[in-house]
Amino acid sequence: MAIRRKKKVKDDETLIDVVEVKQTAQDFFENNKSLVLIGLTLLVLLVIGYIAYKYAYKAPRENAAMNELYKAETQFERDSFTLALENPGGGFSGLLDIIDTYSGTKAANTAKYYAGASYLQLGRFEDAIEYLSGFRPKGEIMPIMKNGAMGDAYSELGQMDEAINAYKAAANAKDNEFLTPYYLSKYATLLNLEGRTDEALKAFERIRDEYPQSAEFPGAKTYIQRLQS
Repeated sequence: MAIRRKKKVKDDETLIDVVEVKQTAQDFFENNKSLVLIGLTLLVLLVIGYIAYKYAYKAPRENAAMNELYKAETQFERDSFTLALENPGGGFSGLLDIIDTYSGTKAANTAKYYAGASYLQLGRFEDAIEYLSGFRPKGEIMPIMKNGAMGDAYSELGQMDEAINAYKAAANAKDNEFLTPYYLSKYATLLNLEGRTDEALKAFERIRDEYPQSAEFPGAKTYIQRLQS
């Protein structure tokens, strides 16, 4: 019997706690009704605003930017770099206008890479670095491409430390059987030219050990023999 009474006491206490919590919540709402309603209204407005921004502003803007980018990409692929940058034709925007007009979109981000690569081909290396630096790469290939292109631009400017760092970043960004040994070779060769032979040897050995099927493999073996002799 004592056990049953103890259980009943606990049940009564639980019931009292629930009642007290409910009463407290009701009291709080009654005392702060205006603030609660204002908070709920703001929350609803925020949700509506986000939906409107995403579907009524951002999505159409993204689509428009991608449509504009198509023509500039076509000119880039034809090696018509100046046209791609400024006037791809057909009333479409060039890469520079897309970057300015559609800032914050995926297309504008992609346009930064194309602009940087175009300036690299045109010999405007400082402009190439500026646009490539602003590019935010995703996926397996683009981080390698970005850093490799920046390495080329720095190298052309004679900024060898920056070029070495960029080539190293390209070689370590992702693992790609074609691009990784390519930029590893550039990295190692530049290290060797700068007298950093121990680091160069390690980079060439990485090509030998990890990428035996690559086009850079024979050259890496030759460099290793020279550096070890």
